[in-house]
Amino acid sequence: MEQAKQYDLVVIGSGPAGQHGALLAARHGWKVAVVEQRQVVGGSCLHVGTIPSKTLREGALYLTGWRLRNIYGDGYAVKRRITMADLMFRTNYVIGRELNVLQHNFAREGIDLHFGRAQFRDEHTVVVEGAAQETTLQAQRFLVATGTTAYRPPNLPFNDKTIIDSDQVTSMTELPRRMVIIGAGVIGIEYASIFSTLDIDVTVVSRSSSFFGFVDREITDALTYHLRDRGVSLRMNEIVKTIETEEDGSPTVVLESKKRIHADLVMVASGRSGNAGTLQLQKAGVTPTDRGLLEVDEHYRTAAAHISAAGDVIGFPSLASTSMEQGRSAVAAMLGLQLASRQDLFPYGIYSIPEIAYIGRNEEELTAAGVPYETGVAHYREIAKGEMHGDDIGMLKMLFETGTRKLLGVHAIGLDATELIHIGQAVISFGGTLDYFLESVFNYPTFAECYKVAALDAQAKMG
Repeated sequence: MEQAKQYDLVVIGSGPAGQHGALLAARHGWKVAVVEQRQVVGGSCLHVGTIPSKTLREGALYLTGWRLRNIYGDGYAVKRRITMADLMFRTNYVIGRELNVLQHNFAREGIDLHFGRAQFRDEHTVVVEGAAQETTLQAQRFLVATGTTAYRPPNLPFNDKTIIDSDQVTSMTELPRRMVIIGAGVIGIEYASIFSTLDIDVTVVSRSSSFFGFVDREITDALTYHLRDRGVSLRMNEIVKTIETEEDGSPTVVLESKKRIHADLVMVASGRSGNAGTLQLQKAGVTPTDRGLLEVDEHYRTAAAHISAAGDVIGFPSLASTSMEQGRSAVAAMLGLQLASRQDLFPYGIYSIPEIAYIGRNEEELTAAGVPYETGVAHYREIAKGEMHGDDIGMLKMLFETGTRKLLGVHAIGLDATELIHIGQAVISFGGTLDYFLESVFNYPTFAECYKVAALDAQAKMG
């Protein structure tokens, strides 16, 4: 039997949390190994999730000419007949570039890579079952960063062709004419808005009455209006009973309300399941939840102190940005380092079309808490930069406490909202007030000018 390879730290999973945790440990002199089930590093984020979906979005926006139609008319397009191959060309290019950067970083820091399925044998031993061989790794500490996979409801007959989950979108070979998306969460709505820009007939089915319950109501109302305006059918408060296959092979979604929705493709986006359930962590003293997630303390340690977990596998907020910080924080705790990280205040970005971003508290939360506040609003249509880009949808809203004038929350919808939000993040982080925006000068023309306009609006309301 091959002798076990010895490490200071073994990281299981090479997504954002695993990457940043492994690199931090290696840079502090630890001997580090990364185990990845795929044959390439990067995890779901790089290969089926964040990077592909957001690049697909950019490809759709560019090729359809969507962003400039308000200027040049609805008939404007860069390419008339857009194919899945067109969209994947740009997506594969970006994935390849990101993969090269990641592989270089691992090689530069001397991190060993092991490809295959990892399973614990005991508290300090992991066996990696690769395609050709089995490798045994032993370490003093472990970081589990295995992420999640798309949840597949057992009552739905997935066939990986006309009935797929959200992780399989980038494996599509053709664009459908009619598409049903089951689930109105972030992933479902992002893909609904992307495919609707390609003139695909999209229907979203959700058992809830609304989507994005954690986002400011005014923002979600605006997104709902614009989705409906471009033809997306939103079937809310509906439960899917089953999916039938017609004689021609096309799927029909059958609802409990007896409605039948015909389509060429059904994509299921009904949440995510953690990937910790296959690791046999019980042999190391750790028991995953029923959904394959891991519970951790404030230092990201599991029930076994030498095994930490970070990223989507520990649940909310399940963002690539926060996963990176969690991976670093978990390893920093192992190293005994004080890592300055404001993970209690993170920006949330939703890459729908138009995109949404927010930081801090929303109106519903402040009202429920009895906090007196005033709003300041700026619309892109009154900003020169918005006119230049043809975005008359966008808006930025700031919430200020009336007594202290302190900034409590920022909410945005429209072009570059996920970039624009970081100015608000900085001001909230430093305890800034309305006066910062009133006293500051912003470049003109920029979207950042929205902060000045919104601040003046809030000042006028406060009197």
